[in-house]
Amino acid sequence: MSNVLSWPQGHDRIVLESVDSTLNEAQRRHAAGVTRPTWILALDQTAARGRRGRPWAMPPGNFAANLILPTTDRPDRIALRSFTTALALFDACVLATGRPEGLSLKWPNDVLLNGGKLAGILLETLQSGGLVTAASIGIGVNLAAAPQPDQVEARALRPVALSEAGGDVTPEDFLTLLANAFDRYETQFVTYGFAPIRTAWLDRAAHLGDTITARTGAEEFQGVFDTIDDHGQLILSTPQGQRAVAAADIFF
Repeated sequence: MSNVLSWPQGHDRIVLESVDSTLNEAQRRHAAGVTRPTWILALDQTAARGRRGRPWAMPPGNFAANLILPTTDRPDRIALRSFTTALALFDACVLATGRPEGLSLKWPNDVLLNGGKLAGILLETLQSGGLVTAASIGIGVNLAAAPQPDQVEARALRPVALSEAGGDVTPEDFLTLLANAFDRYETQFVTYGFAPIRTAWLDRAAHLGDTITARTGAEEFQGVFDTIDDHGQLILSTPQGQRAVAAADIFF
């Protein structure tokens, strides 16, 4: 597939045989002075991590990458890149499999295939001199194989692999698909703001209109998934009224 799409102009590409974590490598590269959008692909990770420091299993042939995106945006605006990244992942998976059927997006940062977890996103900020100077966007995709159920936390969605949907793509070629798709959505976001990104994300949202469970650090509650707002917050209708959720684990 790499012969179909060229690498996006103005973006750098680093491929590593092995690294502790692409997130850690992004911190090191940023500290060394990265000035352009830079994709880091690792063919193996020895200490991968997900949200809140949770471990991330990586069977051989799966995808682990990080984008260092130089930006001086406010943290709340940087956080919206979770949605542009999710849309880019969706498009890359469609190109890799030839069809959109079965793919959906789970708030705030997962891609699903036939109801199982296919991919995850972890977004952090990077600083220089006490100021935010870049976003670090970590991305993991089960391209070739899904982790075993005992390798994921309790209540988590079952892991699935893109190969189950006919996706036969190398991590290097998938990176090219993803980098091009992200470049398109980033340009749209910078030019037109979050509104078109929000609309596109909702068109692909899993369980929109259904009753779901949200677990924050302080409580767990249910509500009908109404929408996301202009800040990317989850909007749930509960018996006590409408609630905006900024951060939570979601269960169906």
